[in-house]
Amino acid sequence: MAYIQKSPCDEGIIQCAPYTAPSVETRQRSVGTWVLVATILGSSMAFIDGTVVNVALPVLQTDLHATATDVQWVVEAYSLFLASLILVGGSLGDHFGRRRIFAIGILLFTVASILCGFAPNVTVLIIMRAIQGHYQRFVR
Repeated sequence: MAYIQKSPCDEGIIQCAPYTAPSVETRQRSVGTWVLVATILGSSMAFIDGTVVNVALPVLQTDLHATATDVQWVVEAYSLFLASLILVGGSLGDHFGRRRIFAIGILLFTVASILCGFAPNVTVLIIMRAIQGHYQRFVR
């Protein structure tokens, strides 16, 4: 005689089985995934921003009646503030928490990007690009 046992995926067995919380390893893997996503987001923001501005420079020069010097300042204002204040961003991250500073940096960088899009003249655009560089240091 053969004894036939129900398979372990029987609905009754599944419903009466005790709940087991996710393991520490599963939670650490989940946190690692979000850290990776945040890192990619920060890096891609800087890359996309530099690429978009360089592609748009001829149109910016024409539409805003900017000189070659003005257009150069549009690019350099961002780089100047980013490079000069990057250590301050790291220090603030150590003091107030990296996650909080990263979130603030993303938010303020996004606001500065929107303001760059609405800049009525090249002077305002240069100032907004400097502000973008200033807050991009929090994201790196």
